[in-house]
Amino acid sequence: MASLVAAAFTVQTAGNAAAAATAGPALSVDVAAARHAISPGIYGLNGGDPAFNAEIGQTVARWGGNASSRYNFKNRTYNTGSDWFFENIVADEAHSVEGVVGTNLGRGIKPVVTVPMVGWVAKDSPSSHPFACGFPATRFPQQDRFDEWDPNCGNGQLDGKNLTGVPTDSSIPAGAAFAGEMVSHLVNRFGTAAQGGVPTYELDNEPVLWANTHRDVHPELVSMDELGNKGTATAAAIKAADPSAAVLGPSGWGYCEWVASGVDGCGPGADSAAHGGLNLSQWYLKNMKDYSDAHGGKRYLDYFDQHFYPQISGDKTPEANALRLRSIRSLWDPTYVEESWIGPGGVNAPPLQFIRTMKSWINQYYPGTKTAITEYNWGALDDINGALAQADVLGVFGREGLDLATMWGEPKPTDPGAYAFRMYRNYDGAGSRFGDVSVSASSADQGQLSVYAAERASDKALTVMVVNKTGGDLTSPLSLAGFDSTGAAQRFTYGPADLGHIVRGGDLPVAGGRVDATYPANSITLLVLPQAGCSASLQVNGDWGTGHVATVTVTNNRAAALTGWKVSWTWPAGQQITNSWNTTLTQNASGVIATDVGWNGTVGAGGGTTTFGFEATGRAAAPRLTCSPV
Repeated sequence: MASLVAAAFTVQTAGNAAAAATAGPALSVDVAAARHAISPGIYGLNGGDPAFNAEIGQTVARWGGNASSRYNFKNRTYNTGSDWFFENIVADEAHSVEGVVGTNLGRGIKPVVTVPMVGWVAKDSPSSHPFACGFPATRFPQQDRFDEWDPNCGNGQLDGKNLTGVPTDSSIPAGAAFAGEMVSHLVNRFGTAAQGGVPTYELDNEPVLWANTHRDVHPELVSMDELGNKGTATAAAIKAADPSAAVLGPSGWGYCEWVASGVDGCGPGADSAAHGGLNLSQWYLKNMKDYSDAHGGKRYLDYFDQHFYPQISGDKTPEANALRLRSIRSLWDPTYVEESWIGPGGVNAPPLQFIRTMKSWINQYYPGTKTAITEYNWGALDDINGALAQADVLGVFGREGLDLATMWGEPKPTDPGAYAFRMYRNYDGAGSRFGDVSVSASSADQGQLSVYAAERASDKALTVMVVNKTGGDLTSPLSLAGFDSTGAAQRFTYGPADLGHIVRGGDLPVAGGRVDATYPANSITLLVLPQAGCSASLQVNGDWGTGHVATVTVTNNRAAALTGWKVSWTWPAGQQITNSWNTTLTQNASGVIATDVGWNGTVGAGGGTTTFGFEATGRAAAPRLTCSPV
């Protein structure tokens, strides 16, 4: 594991930083508002370094992509499609679907497995060159390009025009029943989803691109009816093989497939008109619900999934970096109009509000369906700008209530983009994480400082993520509503000053429901505010060598009254409680837990106290007492 946390002395002191910083936008958090669970499924990846994935506690791993569209589980062979000369490749054990699923389940990662739906899967092929392929030179001796490692396999084009392939050169027919067999095979190997097997199956990959990616077997443009009929049939086969598994689809490639079939292209057309004027996503959801209604209300689509790639280059020029950060607003912002070809200069799309629009369509056409983005990448993960974007994206996913996300094109463990994940999943190098209950957080200028906040269920701490997207240090007030803090906020920062570490800075004072902090230029800062609670102290009243008696004082450190408390400690030398008063006390081995007895559970705000006592065997000791409200 890389060294993650640097010493605090590497951070500029708050006073000096504030002197050099510009006044930034005001930030505010209200713990009582906009509360909802953050799905752990948003921290997924399609692949990546196993050690890094384990370090961040990867939650979901997707087995998908173009090669999965024609994967034949019976011979462990897939076809590369247009990605690489339409060649059949035999997967080794580690890269077979069984190998990937077994590895992920063994690591506690939930796999998403893609099942083929294009109508064909790869036929038997040699495990080394020459491979079976879609456009062999033996059939098409003249092509624009051939694989230099396998000269019998061409790119299926002559003079830039597509050739018409013969599907049986590379593939064999496979319908919905084949998908059901594949699921049954995995159930036999790993159990059902309910038994800890594969929890989710994906209905192929980017189907509207079949006419390009897999044109050797499917040169026809995909219509709404083809996608709908294949989708419902395949979903039914999956559910028949494993009723406890979830189904995810249609996993479109981007904006055009979001709104239009292959027949229509990239906007409303005859196919849409023939289906009530609905766009492809709307009709897909409605068709799935209609199928459900016709089959006793059984759900056949659990996740509505689309891929999202911002329409920007991978450049790291100042202009590209600024656009990369702005473009994240397309996920949610009702005021942001795309600046790419899908904006006013292109198809004149309204503000995308991608996640919110997905949810809106679900509410209208198939209520109860979850949301997923199984491919996304904002690029520049080897640069601090990409890290800022990724931190912002993860914050948006949590705030907007996305249910599942898996990045495609994962960062290397040493890339800045990897540290964006660490800020949420391992900010202190000891596995500490961003909270799991999203709460209201707002910035007076989201373009300068974006802010996301969540309460952590394990200890009720408030975690606040702030992304400074500007080239200057900004000092901003953070106001807190509905949260009673201990009076100090822990601070962790990742930025250009040290791209190899998350820096643990000095604690910041919390007073009057406010924290003032300086956020360095182009940085990600996490503030962790422990919840105020109670403290306990022990006073020995008598010690006679073989036993002792003591009083414990419970102090309320909150601004509001306690309604119950628990004090725990561990004896250092085998002491045993023999009597107690004003408490319900239990001991297990050397561990002791004392709780209130009802009437003394209420302790006044701001320093109120109550006491309980006990008698124990052995000499008096000074164990460390832990107090928590209940």
